[in-house]
Amino acid sequence: MQVKTYLEDTYAGQANTRVIAVGQHDGRPWAAVENCLFHPQGGGQPADRGWLEDVEIVPVRDEQPGLIVAVPASGDAAWPEFTAGQPVRARIDMETRLTHAALHTAGHLVEAVGRAQGWELAGNNHFPGQARIEFTAPRPDPRLAEPEGREEVLAELRKAVAAAIAENLPVTAEVDSAGMRVVSLGSLHSAPCGGTHVDSLADLHDLVLPALKVKRGRIKVSYSATHVPR
Repeated sequence: MQVKTYLEDTYAGQANTRVIAVGQHDGRPWAAVENCLFHPQGGGQPADRGWLEDVEIVPVRDEQPGLIVAVPASGDAAWPEFTAGQPVRARIDMETRLTHAALHTAGHLVEAVGRAQGWELAGNNHFPGQARIEFTAPRPDPRLAEPEGREEVLAELRKAVAAAIAENLPVTAEVDSAGMRVVSLGSLHSAPCGGTHVDSLADLHDLVLPALKVKRGRIKVSYSATHVPR
């Protein structure tokens, strides 16, 4: 049984754990640990940067064993002969983790204020430097057809985002009756999600919405955010 520690505690940076399985993934060796700190790429969020013992690894989701496995980040890395049951030390780069958690949480907040406009989620990207939420609008808003109108709508989004952060809404996760993990921003917004998140919206720093664009029927709201210094 693998415990997805990255879902239980965003701020867990290291763990003494044990190897539960080893194998090969796309020709590279892998090891899976019991207490998995490593978030794999998925759901619009990039993978954590981590280490198993002193080897830098990349976490990936291997569907065959149904585990999050650690593969060497470099093909030239010396890979120890890990064995099942072996005690190991796992750790992650916390700066990278907090960046990803802040961007993913900020994405949920941008989705929430967009939905308040009557829009529907069409896509997301929480990667640093590329973060954006995409919507469709079931009911056309004539303001989106002109630059001045788009800036007006963007100002409304910025105001709503600032208000939610000032209210310091809690960010929580629960597993529903169907086994789905649902992340909530207080009573403002809830959505199924397997990403990492900050503890509360006040943990978001420099949340900026620089642009709103409309292209091929999609409303694209770009954003950036960091975690408050810890």
